[in-house]
Amino acid sequence: MQIEILGTESLGVRGLSCVVTTKDRKIVIDPGIALGYSRHSLLPHPLQVAVGEIVRKKILKELEDATDVVFSHLHGDHVPLVDANPYQMPAEKVAAVCRARELRFWVKGPHGLSQHMKQRLQSLQIALDDNLPNAEGQTDGLMSFSLPVPHGQRGERFGMVMMTRVEDGNDVFVHASDIQLLEDATVSCILAWQPTVVLASGPPLYLPHLSKQQRKAALRNAVRLAHGVDTLILDHHLLRSEGGRRWLDKLAVTTGNNVVCAADFMGQRRTMLEAWRKRLYAEMPVPKGWHAAYARGEVDTGAYRDRIILPYPEDFEYLTAK
Repeated sequence: MQIEILGTESLGVRGLSCVVTTKDRKIVIDPGIALGYSRHSLLPHPLQVAVGEIVRKKILKELEDATDVVFSHLHGDHVPLVDANPYQMPAEKVAAVCRARELRFWVKGPHGLSQHMKQRLQSLQIALDDNLPNAEGQTDGLMSFSLPVPHGQRGERFGMVMMTRVEDGNDVFVHASDIQLLEDATVSCILAWQPTVVLASGPPLYLPHLSKQQRKAALRNAVRLAHGVDTLILDHHLLRSEGGRRWLDKLAVTTGNNVVCAADFMGQRRTMLEAWRKRLYAEMPVPKGWHAAYARGEVDTGAYRDRIILPYPEDFEYLTAK
């Protein structure tokens, strides 16, 4: 089994996209991307936009010979969109790659979907020319899908997600999407699958409304997973802040297990552009009107592409000195 993580917060974008390759199948999970449309009242920095362009191209390239595509849920950082903003994955580009080939979609079902998400599902069915059947609870050869589990904590407004299990010989990979480690039962479900590698969203520590009890639950469940798998990859919501990075590194030291973020797993430097947005603006000012011009196709990211190989925060001066 080969696992390649394509786009997450530690790799410069919002998402949890990856590709899992076995002897007979190539499975692309959550081929979506976002940049956080507004953070600290700031639109994505052009450097973020440049990285987003690269990730979109990677995802489309992997889809060219994929056998299976999984949508864990229908949020805009996990699926292509008919009404994508300039920083997301347009559904028509995915359709152009997938339409002429036999390819199976495995999709989170209607349970727990808001009316808006149901409309999004219908629009994707039309754009992708596929009925996008409900995969919850199904098994197909080496692939299995969970019943709906909470997006974060049960009862919150973000609904439910579907987890994916891929087994190949002695390797078992679980993509746990936006679980955020807040529900004990969800983590028990993952451990019952006996995975060797888990990729999951950690808790959104940057959100002030995350309670003390939720933070304790997330830590408890992270420790459970770390002790139950060979490699635990935590990213997405967790690495939207420097506090999340410190939490992850402390977890790794405390448990003594292989606990990493996506960039670590892929052997790349951590490029937490979402966490660095304010500093990027302060040290790399953005021309007035740049985003509107970019949306109209009047400017590109060329001036920022040579700065994509980024340092760790302590070496930030290297980035801004160019």
